[in-house]
Amino acid sequence: MKIILNVIWLILSGFWLFLGYLLAGVLLCVTIIGIPFGIAAFRIGVYALWPFGYTTVERRDAGAGSCVGNVLWLVLAGWWLALAHITTGIALCLTVIGIPFGIANFKLIPVSLLPLGREIVPTDQPFAAR
Repeated sequence: MKIILNVIWLILSGFWLFLGYLLAGVLLCVTIIGIPFGIAAFRIGVYALWPFGYTTVERRDAGAGSCVGNVLWLVLAGWWLALAHITTGIALCLTVIGIPFGIANFKLIPVSLLPLGREIVPTDQPFAAR
């Protein structure tokens, strides 16, 4: 079932989300200061490309730098990304067929708000990364 949902997601919206996060990652990697944020955008993009069967977990070894980076990300980009995922998630949940895709959009909210210090793992082993 995960494969079918991922293929439909990929065709309808996952590819476009991936391209958007990829473009943002490339633009962020132009400066040395933006490289960690660019890598986070690439990570979110891959997660947005294939969200079913994966989840995010916090990395326990993330330090103070990821905390400061998350505050910057939240103020500059995370808030708007989360609002966009909430809006599209609600719109997708208006139809019965779109409910799983709306839920997938809601799964993207935590990682789009605070991406640094998070890792994407398969849902059958969420504690393996810890």
